Amino acid sequence: MTPSVTELKVGADDVRIARLAAAAVGLSLVDAAIPMPLPGVKPGLANIVTLMVLARYGWSAAAWVSGLRVVAGSLLLGQFLAPGFFLSLTGAITSLAVLALARWLPGRLFGPVSWSLLASFAHIAGQLALARVWLIPHDGLFRLAPVFALAALVFGIINGLVVCRLLQEFPEEASHESRP
Repeated sequence: MTPSVTELKVGADDVRIARLAAAAVGLSLVDAAIPMPLPGVKPGLANIVTLMVLARYGWSAAAWVSGLRVVAGSLLLGQFLAPGFFLSLTGAITSLAVLALARWLPGRLFGPVSWSLLASFAHIAGQLALARVWLIPHDGLFRLAPVFALAALVFGIINGLVVCRLLQEFPEEASHESRP
């Protein structure tokens, strides 16, 4: 009896997703190294990559990059299946869901900065909801919401502006999907 061999075909899109996910993981590691005054407040540098992918290659590619970033980043930081992993995963899923809905917004009025803001607020809302249900079952947790909302506003604007600048500086061929 000979063992059967299954060969996986790796295409150009797979290589692109892997490279972009690696960049997002690297930025996640930088994010984790930045000291912040309050746990959970981070710049979200990896979201720059996710938004670039969203703008150039569409929502499904952005979802792959984001998912790979959450899993690989948590493995490298030693947080896989720890509360931080689930908070990150919930934030990523929530922000991706909002970005999926954002595809129905008028393109001439909404772009990388508004996508970044929407994703940033959705991310923190998802994380707060999970923390309230699972980790801190007390409504006092929501007293931190204004601090997290301010961080989401500031970092959402900054990351969105960085994405706008990068899209201008490094134009690429037309994307597969032009909207999130």
